[in-house]
Amino acid sequence: MRKNQVAVVGAAETTELGVIPNASQLQLHADAALNAIADAGLKLSDIDGFATAVETPQQVCHYLGIKPTWVDGTSVGGCSFMLHVRHAAAAIEAGLCKTVLITHAESGKSMIGKLPRSTPADSLNGQFEAPYGVYGPPSMFPIPVLRFMKTYGITHEQLASVAVVQREWAAKNPRAMMKDPITVADVLNSRMIAYPFRLLQCCLVTDGGGALILTSADRARDFPRKPVYIMGTGESVETPMVSQMETFNSSRAFKTAGPLAFKEAGIVHADVDHLMIYDAFAHLPLFGLGDLGFMPYEETGGFIADGNTRPGAKLPLNTNGGGLSYMHSGMYGMYALQESVRQMRGIAPAQVPGAKISVCHGVGGMFAASGTIVFTNER
Repeated sequence: MRKNQVAVVGAAETTELGVIPNASQLQLHADAALNAIADAGLKLSDIDGFATAVETPQQVCHYLGIKPTWVDGTSVGGCSFMLHVRHAAAAIEAGLCKTVLITHAESGKSMIGKLPRSTPADSLNGQFEAPYGVYGPPSMFPIPVLRFMKTYGITHEQLASVAVVQREWAAKNPRAMMKDPITVADVLNSRMIAYPFRLLQCCLVTDGGGALILTSADRARDFPRKPVYIMGTGESVETPMVSQMETFNSSRAFKTAGPLAFKEAGIVHADVDHLMIYDAFAHLPLFGLGDLGFMPYEETGGFIADGNTRPGAKLPLNTNGGGLSYMHSGMYGMYALQESVRQMRGIAPAQVPGAKISVCHGVGGMFAASGTIVFTNER
């Protein structure tokens, strides 16, 4: 994809975030979609491309009453929406469609109209992981994280500081679920979930959704909102069990998607003004800083603990509060994308002054997939 040829012209989340017991998951999709369409100054009939995950494209399109000529149902976990952005940009450049709507919604807390997640007994996870007690993130992540901590000298206090700093950002965001200040001691004294993770190091469980609208950069000039251009994109997938246990394998999806996006965008790390790293658990920003090449892994814990990602510091990170304090409905990637767009538009609650380039990095499928998008507000 050529950089800056496609732009985001509409972006919005659901009207409410948090606990929404009066709306089904499909209704949340529609709410986010209509909000984004209104943000772009469009009508439903203007949409000719559509992408979503978990819910099928035909289900959401039927509910909205749209008939796109291009659809994408890629579903690889929480970073699916980064991949959708990449695929939509390619489709627009190829002339397959002109205006793409990407939606995400989950009734993650209220479970209204949502099928429970399951691990089929005949799947790879069902055969080789679940029988041994590895079932879901809280039991899957700890062993690789402990290995990471031991290998690179990351302390429990440094891991706890991730949650502390992101709560500082959340305090500036009226829509964040958790805004009260916390300390490292608060984190380390919170309830144990699965060692080394305590409650305040685990993501929230909420209801909500979001939507984006993309079109060509040439058309974007005529839209009411300032365009946010897509500079670079990257994606990758790999075997979940390998990516979990071989945490530092150079072929890991994280370490493939990020460099692809940086190369396509033609940027170096010093160019980045704003960074979003998927943070379902507190260790992910540490992994992301190392995987994206900002610094060696052994420096990541100290970098955050020393305040380098907090408000006013040199590398603003997860400025909406992240999945730890803003919200996390189960698949967080859309909310990270929304914050990158807000920052590039200059309208974020905790706006980074003068920010021109934002990198949004997501993971999914228990580390089996990754997507990275580089945004800019200058063409």
